[in-house]
Amino acid sequence: MPITQFLERNAEQWPNDVALVELNPDIKVPRLTTWKEYELIQPLHEVASRQEITWAVFNEKANRVANMLIARGIVKGDKVAILLMNCLDWLPIYFGILKTGAIAVPLNFRYSADEIEYCVKLAEADVLIFGPEFIGRVEEIADSISRRRLLLYDGPGCPSFAEDFVSQTANYSSIAPDVEVTDEDYGAIYFSSGTTGFPKAILHTHAGIMHAAIMEQKHHGQQKDDCFLCIPPLYHTGAKMHWFGSLVSGPWAQDILDSLDNGSVKKEDYCLDQWRLMHIGAQPVPPSMIKHWMDYFPNHQYDTNYGLSESLGPGCVHLGVENIHKVGAIGKPGYMWECRIVDENRQDVAPGDVGELAVKGPGVMVCYYNNPEATKEVLDDDRWLYTGDMAIQDEDGFIFLVDRKKDVIISGGENLYPVQIEDFLHTFEPINKEGFTCTEQDVNDYCKKLPRYKRPRKIIFAEVPRNPTGKIEKPKLREQYGAAFLVASENEVKK
Repeated sequence: MPITQFLERNAEQWPNDVALVELNPDIKVPRLTTWKEYELIQPLHEVASRQEITWAVFNEKANRVANMLIARGIVKGDKVAILLMNCLDWLPIYFGILKTGAIAVPLNFRYSADEIEYCVKLAEADVLIFGPEFIGRVEEIADSISRRRLLLYDGPGCPSFAEDFVSQTANYSSIAPDVEVTDEDYGAIYFSSGTTGFPKAILHTHAGIMHAAIMEQKHHGQQKDDCFLCIPPLYHTGAKMHWFGSLVSGPWAQDILDSLDNGSVKKEDYCLDQWRLMHIGAQPVPPSMIKHWMDYFPNHQYDTNYGLSESLGPGCVHLGVENIHKVGAIGKPGYMWECRIVDENRQDVAPGDVGELAVKGPGVMVCYYNNPEATKEVLDDDRWLYTGDMAIQDEDGFIFLVDRKKDVIISGGENLYPVQIEDFLHTFEPINKEGFTCTEQDVNDYCKKLPRYKRPRKIIFAEVPRNPTGKIEKPKLREQYGAAFLVASENEVKK
């Protein structure tokens, strides 16, 4: 059963209920702001705005997209790339692609022109649908990517090198196309974060997408009348798969905390009675941050999931709202998932030992598209996916992330895991809270609580580079501060 059938069910049973709402806050954007500075919402509105569509309209828009694509020659197995900011059209376009039997290919909105071209060609996309803020980047590569490829523009003022998406779809039927889509058909290609080089294309089936939706609803118990606030970008599996839980049932956290701490946001100015669950993930979450959150919102349920694009996003490991006492853990195997912690020979480690986390379940990717060598490195014949994340399991069966396998440092014959040191530093209030100041000596003094081999050798005060999903880009840190050479020296690797 493809995920599109849930959309059709909702449109039939609750046609007039609101399905999607787009909120654009009143944010003044400087005239010379470039795309590199854009946030998660397309900055086209000069004043605050609110738009919404019902389940019936959502389904009709998806059907028009599907019928337009079919009329333009798209058939089952073709690929359609989406390059849009979070907007009201995003999900109807995604579902319209799935209804044709084609493969949806969401693209990161912060890709450069070269990265867009690379991903479009790697995925062998037949169509690219893009929005206003991408005109300049797509124009740079239009001559290269437009050969045998349809470029559709969704927004005002269509450029000459593309066709207007809105006028193309307006007059097509709002009835679902007659295309049979099965569980084993390919449904989507997602791209890896690309923190170690150009992204890899990750191929998934409709069965995997459907399982992600059902698992999310089982983990968090979404009900028809819940309202899901989607802050992360929709191209990312984490955001979309969490929203899929709302489909089945019918701001970043640190930014909110900083605003509460400095007084620019006051709880008493808002009605928060309906706010029942805060869910966070994407990378290891410092326990100190969650405890800080609970100080402000003691009645909130808190949860975290672990996942990766190769497992169709979050949920293969799941903490559960009932396990708040285990804050810091990523949890236990999620719904219909298995987990192992293995050594370098892919044999299970002894209980309590650190090893690489491996997962197996319905959401594991088919392969890295057009990259069998990379697939073989992480996926074995029994469909175990080796994540590259180092982890440890406690006596109660809860899994804790230690660090990325590639980030482990050997110091004095001991394995040193940077995330453990980062978590320790988060407990130092002058670092963890806005408005506090500290010196290099203050940090060094605090770090005396650590064993000598874990103490930082140099303290640097600077901005931390992050990718569009909020993950720290450690390769950039190594390049900028010479850490790649230091790690190699620690590991006695000759350059």
